[in-house]
Amino acid sequence: MTVITGYKVRDIRFPTSLDKTGSDAMNDAGDYSAAYIIFETDKPSLEGHGMTFTIGRGNDIVVYAIQYFAEKLKGRTLEDITSDIGGTWKSLVADSQLRWIGPEKGVIHLALGATVNAIWDLWAKSENKPLWKLIADFTPEQYVAAIDFRYLTDALTPEEALEMLRKAEKGKKERLQDALNNKAVPTYTTSAGWLGYSDDKMRALLQQSIKDGYKHFKLKVGGNVENDKRRLQIAREEIGPDAVLMIDANQIWSVPEAIEYVKALKDYKPYFIEEPTSPDDILGHLAVKNALKPYGIKVATGEMCQNRVIWKQLLQSGAIDVAQIDSCRLGGVNEVLSVLLLANKFNIPIVPHSGGVGLPEYTQHISTIDYVSVSGKLSLLEYVDHLHEHFQHPSKVKDGYIVTPLEPGYSVQVKPSAWEDYGYPNGNWWKSPAAEGIANRVVLNKP
Repeated sequence: MTVITGYKVRDIRFPTSLDKTGSDAMNDAGDYSAAYIIFETDKPSLEGHGMTFTIGRGNDIVVYAIQYFAEKLKGRTLEDITSDIGGTWKSLVADSQLRWIGPEKGVIHLALGATVNAIWDLWAKSENKPLWKLIADFTPEQYVAAIDFRYLTDALTPEEALEMLRKAEKGKKERLQDALNNKAVPTYTTSAGWLGYSDDKMRALLQQSIKDGYKHFKLKVGGNVENDKRRLQIAREEIGPDAVLMIDANQIWSVPEAIEYVKALKDYKPYFIEEPTSPDDILGHLAVKNALKPYGIKVATGEMCQNRVIWKQLLQSGAIDVAQIDSCRLGGVNEVLSVLLLANKFNIPIVPHSGGVGLPEYTQHISTIDYVSVSGKLSLLEYVDHLHEHFQHPSKVKDGYIVTPLEPGYSVQVKPSAWEDYGYPNGNWWKSPAAEGIANRVVLNKP
């Protein structure tokens, strides 16, 4: 038996706003950050680590909210929690007072995601398996039991899910071998595409990405159409006319503006436009999709899609072509598993959102689960080459594919040195002169 004896919640922030890493049409200067939890157990060498991604101010609010969920799990045994992992998830979201301020969305749901992911990390470590393999070893019945089907059964029933997973057993052994051979998750890169980068920096990073073996690329757009034409022209000069080029507007447009703006970029042959409008506007996404279909431009979204209900509507309505699931915007692994099934039912590829600290570490598991256990289809995974050096087991790319993680857990354990330097607000960097004046540096009094 393993008892959860306590937990630590922490705030870590990296000053990425200084070099415009992460800059886009909506977010000019974010500081990649994580609200983080560590579950401690009666086994000193066994801990569960989980996080959710933010871009700076407000990260402390999520940290504070995580404690409400952690308290519910303190003192319980891991075996009790995981013997009915679906029931555990339902019990955490059933707190009516917390639901009142965030019914499966917003700060509360971000906090839930970090907490739930830490439990799955702890479970995988206790079984000495990477998270993806823990779930790949599930029976279809175990997979389905992890999911809360409330609000989903008009689109997907447990019985349909079981049938889907049983069909996916065919060829699973071969797909598992693909994963072990690092051929399960092909990648694309956003590393050159941040809106705040100069033309020269973008060109140099594209050239390096090509040398690194990438064949799929994404650029941020939405600041100014003439600037975007120039940047897309540079990209096409570097990657060639036939390489896959994607564009991302990060919600900056209204629906009519999105349609006209992207039509103006059609000559650069974007494969998809990501987040063309509000992430909550299902019908708006559908209108954009229908308007751009004659130009061969697909619509993608998902990084701000906050729960399985919005996902159900996006997929059920046919509003999108690509599902960019986020590993911690949703309420942790349980809810992610439900969206994988929904996307598979509606034949929409899973291309997770990974543009943030710790997200590629998480999403490499999600894409591997989708390939091995659910869809059986290769799709793409975003890979952003920033801040991996701060993780014990960083995600890696080789020959255009994710190197399948084999270390036990969910891969987001942060190195002690990162806490020393970037723990907020008392890390070495945040107390140094370099931090003076940075917009992120706001420390609020506790109420």
